[in-house]
Order: sequence, then C-alpha cells, then structure tokens
Amino acid sequence: MASGAESGVGSGARRGLARVGEAGLAGPGAAGSAGPGRLVIAVDPSLPTPVYEQLVAQVKALRGSAALPANHRLPTVRQLAAELGLAPNTVARAYRELESAGVIETRGRHGSFVTGTAGSVGKAARAAAAEYAATIRELGLDPGAALAIVREALGVS
Repeated sequence: MASGAESGVGSGARRGLARVGEAGLAGPGAAGSAGPGRLVIAVDPSLPTPVYEQLVAQVKALRGSAALPANHRLPTVRQLAAELGLAPNTVARAYRELESAGVIETRGRHGSFVTGTAGSVGKAARAAAAEYAATIRELGLDPGAALAIVREALGVS
C-alpha cells in the first residue's frame, strides 16, 4: 500500500515543486535543479504559512529580484496546481492576491503576466538600447542619425 505522500493523501507531508521558465512550466524535480533560465517555486504544506501565501511571497520575491521579468507569462492556474499537487482554487487565490497587489495582471484568455517594476523595466530598456546600438554599429550608421531615428520613433523632437 502506498504511503500518504505517495498516494496524494495526507497533504501535510507532501511538498510541491514547480520549475517556471521561458515556456511556462517544466516537470517536477529536486530543488535547485531548475537549470538555466528556469526558476523554482516550492511549497510546503507542513509549514504554518498557508500554501497560497507561500506562492504569493515567492512570486513577489522573484519579481522583485527581476528573476521574473516584466511580461513573463505565468503558468495557468491548472498547470501550476497540477505541478505543485495543489487544488486549483489555492493557486487561483494566490493569483488573485498577486493581481490585487499589482504584481501580476490577467489578460483574459491570454493568461497571467508579471507586471514591470522600475528595475525590470529599466533593465529591459537597457537591453533593447544595447541591441539597437549594436545594430547601428553593424549598419555603419552615424550615432547622431541613430538618435534622430529614435527621437522620431518616440515622437520626440
């Protein structure tokens, strides 16, 4: 006969682990085994902190550290619930809390996305500027002409 943790009964002993990355979600694995470009979200029902609060705290921390960048698509409620071995309503509650706090936004049928922080928006803008500068250099365009193109694109004189 399977133990409670193996059969899914006795959730107090079960720990959920999900790896969130570019494509959304990866399969279960050991903590820290997420690999490049993957983030680990883990919950432990045996802790006194409710599971949905553990999810909220981890997503906030990952967003605050820019590990979850602006516009990163989160797994669906059902995907994350299945990955963590939780009830979908638990994950839905965490997503509602995150949306209320402005950490994520739900875009209808398109899913839930991380909102930008000043740090993550600045980081993304610097990366885009560096890519643009590299392209300008490759094209051999004068920096003054490149800045004029940017001003025109932004609608700034």
